[in-house]
Amino acid sequence: MMHLRQILHKSWQASLTQLLPCSCALCHAQNPDVICEQCLITYFPRDICRCEQCGLSMPPGANTPRCGDCLQNPPAFDSTIVACDYEAPQDRLVLSLKFGHHLALAPVFAAMLRDAILRQQHQDLPDFLCVVPLSQNRLTERGFNQALEIARPLAQHLGIPLHPQTLHKTRETAKQSSLAPDARMRNVKNAFVPDDQLLQTIKGRHIGIVDDVITTGMTLHEIATMLKRFGARKVSNYVFARTPHHTY
Repeated sequence: MMHLRQILHKSWQASLTQLLPCSCALCHAQNPDVICEQCLITYFPRDICRCEQCGLSMPPGANTPRCGDCLQNPPAFDSTIVACDYEAPQDRLVLSLKFGHHLALAPVFAAMLRDAILRQQHQDLPDFLCVVPLSQNRLTERGFNQALEIARPLAQHLGIPLHPQTLHKTRETAKQSSLAPDARMRNVKNAFVPDDQLLQTIKGRHIGIVDDVITTGMTLHEIATMLKRFGARKVSNYVFARTPHHTY
């Protein structure tokens, strides 16, 4: 009987290995983690100088915490923390989560965001997290909101509440990535509203917004504008990847 159990156990382990191959999602080298240590060092460096407001990378040793764009035309949100730039090969991870339904990547994104947030010791944590909502049609089509999948484990890591119903999208909009930068603001104008039941929760609070990618920041600017209109004290963005300025 014991011999049979050992055979069954080994067979189960072999099947599990086939179902869950132990290889890095970026370089595909055999590795027990989703992303190997070498790829973490190469593609997720921790010493990049970034604008504290929009998350864009800045020259090392910049003498201001904000980039020129944020100094000249400050967005409504107060800060942005990202885990990496949205460029090859990191962009494959985002696409795999969003369109490949590889939901196992969401906790990995959350862990990287947690580390990036905790490195910013001068910034206070928000009172709660919420997510950039999808329209009902987009949610039905995709089956999940990738921002919510990232926010759930991130809220647990940070030990703060998650209120996923704080924001609602009022209408269908074109994909921001398909529009020219000057059309993106018009596309999302007045596209978000707060939940009527949570208006008192917003007032006077520091709110964290979670998303997968920030490009021009127009969507997050519109959300922060709306939240501050309803009394939010501060709005911080926690986004996995930041599109470099030269690519949009």
